Amino acid sequence: MEKFMWLVALVNSFIFCNAMLELTGTHDTEGTWKSSITLPCVYEPSQDFVQQTVIWTLVRDQSPATVFRRDSSGDHILLSRYRGRVSVPKYRPGDVSLEIEKLEVTDSGHYTCKVTWRGQNNSLLMRERTTTVKVVKVSVTKPIIRAGNLGFTVPKGARTSLTCSANGSPPITYRWFKGEPGGNTVLVSNHAVLMFDSLQTSDTGKYYCEAENRASSQVMQQSDAVQLTVRDLTKPATTVPSSENKANTTAKPVSERGPRRTGLPLYLIILIVVICVAVVFVIVTVILCRRKIKEGEWGVQNTRNDTRRQTCSGVNGKWKYEEGKPTVENNFMTQPVKENEYETISIKENIECKILVNAMESEYEVGDVQ
Repeated sequence: MEKFMWLVALVNSFIFCNAMLELTGTHDTEGTWKSSITLPCVYEPSQDFVQQTVIWTLVRDQSPATVFRRDSSGDHILLSRYRGRVSVPKYRPGDVSLEIEKLEVTDSGHYTCKVTWRGQNNSLLMRERTTTVKVVKVSVTKPIIRAGNLGFTVPKGARTSLTCSANGSPPITYRWFKGEPGGNTVLVSNHAVLMFDSLQTSDTGKYYCEAENRASSQVMQQSDAVQLTVRDLTKPATTVPSSENKANTTAKPVSERGPRRTGLPLYLIILIVVICVAVVFVIVTVILCRRKIKEGEWGVQNTRNDTRRQTCSGVNGKWKYEEGKPTVENNFMTQPVKENEYETISIKENIECKILVNAMESEYEVGDVQ
């Protein structure tokens, strides 16, 4: 009975260990030529079993060959054409996947992952899993043109570049042309990057690129044409970018950036204000002085008119006309007057004096009657 129980426990542990140490991965996978690929081979680690060896073999044209081996002495790459291109993770317990870089067409085949464990009773357990790999060449996609930091509108004499980028199996060859596709074009470069060390106005024009690789289809892909505009800063900008390039243009002409703002320094503004205030003050002072001078002249003239007046006085009951003497002496010589003219002037003055006396007497009489 005890032997039967021990046998049942041994079978159960064996079944449990087999379930834990089962390798998982993929049966078929496809890799791109000149790219990288990972062939998965993973298991669940167990404390009762210790990994002893990991071996990856390749079967191609019915001839097996060991690609990679890991044991107590370390990792070993046994096929020279895989050296520097294959590896297996070291610090991920339970992961013994094979990583292949820079795939070649000859890497196609059946890869088998073999793992051996040692149990606590020194028994060995081995598992293996096979994955079929097919390496294919991918044709290039339609290339895209990217401008440098200055964009597609750049000043004369500047340094810039245009980059042609496409996806596909390397190596990819590029060619640059100046002109419209299908029209008169000129080959300008055989590199992915088209460099301009010192742009000239003659570099203005349409540019496009072509991309091609060694895929089985051998299809050459062509990009859309872009407009490169070189501005001469000494002349006004007259070139207007086309609608297809407006989205890619990062550098704008000076005329599109808006008017330049100019301003005077603060100290010049203050000086101008002070000068204006001083000029206004001087003008007002001159006007006031001229008004005072005119008022003084009018006062002197009125005083002269008041001092020269005529008076009439009565002597022996008769009124006599006397001419008042002016208070201001005249510094001019009077013209000689004839005797008759003097008599005529005296008669006129006596008549005016008599009229004035009569008017005054009538006023007195009216006052007495009242």
